[in-house]
Amino acid sequence: MRPEGLLLRGATLADGSRADVRISGDLIAEVAPPGRATARPGEPVADLDGRLLLPAPAEPHAHLDKALTADEVPVPNADLPAAVAAWREHRSTLTTEDIAGRARRAALLALSYGVTAIRTHADVGPGIELRAVEALVDVRDELRDLVDIQVVAMANSFTGEGRESPYRLRDALALGADMLGGAPHIDADPDHHLRTVMSMAAEHGVPVDLHMDEHLGDALDLPALARLAGAPGAPAVTASHCVSLGMRTPAVQEEVSRAVAAAGVGVVVCPPTNLYLQGRDLPSGTPRGLAPVGALLRAGARVAAGGDNVQDPFNPLGRCDPLQTAQLLVMAGHLTVDQAYHLVSEGARQLMGLPPARIEPGSRAELLAIAAGSLREALATTTEARTVIRGPKIVRRTDVLRDP
Repeated sequence: MRPEGLLLRGATLADGSRADVRISGDLIAEVAPPGRATARPGEPVADLDGRLLLPAPAEPHAHLDKALTADEVPVPNADLPAAVAAWREHRSTLTTEDIAGRARRAALLALSYGVTAIRTHADVGPGIELRAVEALVDVRDELRDLVDIQVVAMANSFTGEGRESPYRLRDALALGADMLGGAPHIDADPDHHLRTVMSMAAEHGVPVDLHMDEHLGDALDLPALARLAGAPGAPAVTASHCVSLGMRTPAVQEEVSRAVAAAGVGVVVCPPTNLYLQGRDLPSGTPRGLAPVGALLRAGARVAAGGDNVQDPFNPLGRCDPLQTAQLLVMAGHLTVDQAYHLVSEGARQLMGLPPARIEPGSRAELLAIAAGSLREALATTTEARTVIRGPKIVRRTDVLRDP
């Protein structure tokens, strides 16, 4: 029987203060000074012993259908086109059961790091057909008591071999996909790609999450997306990656960022995979290959950060850990520690359309307790000593023993 309440004792909050936190149902009921919250009869009590208590992180950009295939599809020192080619060749060999098994393992690994919500893209197209969508919908439904999963049906191309993809996207929605996505920069006709996904999403009343401008070239399709997103009746839109915007002048970055913010387009930056894939053909003065996070934030755009790929041809070292993503935002994106964690927690939840998970009464009780004295220390160490709380239940706990 699921407990109705839980009392967390001895938490350290982000401002350095100590508190006891009472959870009732799915919500935080009380945040009190230490010792002020008295345990009620039959109420479970968990002693956090000074662990840092944070709003649980969320993962706004994943590819669970590709997860944990790095050893099966090795592409040493790959750039994005090489990884895409290798994956397209491999995906025709995948079964629904294999995809579901790996996706389940990756989702539970993310949960152990504190992630209680994941948005994952699922390939739709030649070779893979609808198997990835079917697998991820099954995993979403299986794990719904542990982690919220949003499935984005993603078509890479609507021209050439992908010309039948619009029909597959409709079928993907019928199978239970939550959103539509794509990758205009991979298609021979990016404008047609954008309009196809946007019109289909509007027709079916679902949101859109597109891979946008994931390259360091001159092309920049994000302004066109902003114009479509700002039109009456347009669906909610997320643009992921937006790497080529980071190569533009500060004036262009600011102008496009303002357009994105005005159109309500959310942006997901993906430091781990973009740092790995981008700039390999530019050995001198190699760019970081990131969206201009600072310009987007200054413009008031909704921004989140995702880990993207997990040990697959696109990133053999991805680890499902938002603290690693936040760490890279500080080191490569030059954000503050507080800004970086916001992008993988509250910022990610907001972009995903989820209710807030702040440490205050009335907020969702989706929390991460980590063995650190401050947020800076948590990002510096990315220790695996973590306790994950969802509602009145501890859903994962990992302890680390150091000897001596």
